Amino acid sequence: MEASPSSQQSNVTSYGATTVAIITLEAFAGMWINAFLVCVICIAWVKKKTLNSNEKILLLLGCSRFCYLCITWVCWSLSIAYPNYLYVQPTFQLIIFFQSFFTCSNLWVSACLCVFYCIKIANFRNRLFIYLKVKTDRIVPWLLLASLLSALAISIIAYDMAVTKLSNSRNSTRQGNFSKVSGEMAENFFQTFFIYGFGFVTSFIPVICSALLLFCLWRHKCKMQKNFMNSLSMDAHIKAMKSILSFFIMYSINFIFLILSVINSTKGENYVAFLSLLFLCAFPGVHSLILIFSNPKLEKTLIRVLCCVKCKLCIR
Repeated sequence: MEASPSSQQSNVTSYGATTVAIITLEAFAGMWINAFLVCVICIAWVKKKTLNSNEKILLLLGCSRFCYLCITWVCWSLSIAYPNYLYVQPTFQLIIFFQSFFTCSNLWVSACLCVFYCIKIANFRNRLFIYLKVKTDRIVPWLLLASLLSALAISIIAYDMAVTKLSNSRNSTRQGNFSKVSGEMAENFFQTFFIYGFGFVTSFIPVICSALLLFCLWRHKCKMQKNFMNSLSMDAHIKAMKSILSFFIMYSINFIFLILSVINSTKGENYVAFLSLLFLCAFPGVHSLILIFSNPKLEKTLIRVLCCVKCKLCIR
């Protein structure tokens, strides 16, 4: 027995409303966490007049993730509530541009953070590694600049592809040549997959290399235990290993869902898109929260802020 058109319409509406509600919850929670991270680092910057390498990476990471969540929320809300306003010039191209830029910058700055942790913590006697360890503070700004420029390059290519795709599909549809539209969509898919895949893979490779260093850190920890080294050093190594392991696990899942989201853009399967969106919106907030709790200063500040908010709510 087939469902009536009215019931089908209500199902679509309820699905869209549920999706928007979940996206809004995840996006605003993630934006609050990353805004907190940025505000605390900016306050410390004003007080100290300087930032160390870790704070520079965290500051740029928090900004990129905040903007990524904003543009993702706007994009999906428009696509569900007002699809006609989304696929028009120049709204469609601008959303593609900013979404590509903040997605790639988020991934590459995160990879820089993972590499920074490995260089600072691991102890190797290789000359190149020692050079990197000594020159880290000078290298980090250039790495961050390279990450932003690479993200900008990919976003410009994505913008150009969006302009071409929109204009070609309109012209071909008006002429009634729908086979040409499908051929252009297939060609555009391979271009999109190659460009985004290149960005995702290049950001994931440093994370894999960093995860391989876990074995070296584990062996070093075992040696420290045998030699009865300082417990503070042991705690630092164990915390570093946990951070790198959490990076690797979360990045691996994130990488899978990023690839699925690109593949699903041509197939349009709702459940795959929903699962991908669910994790991709949760990842920036959850990972930033892990970074906050792995930093004693940020953790104390967050607990203090939450206690103040709780006291004010209790008074009211």
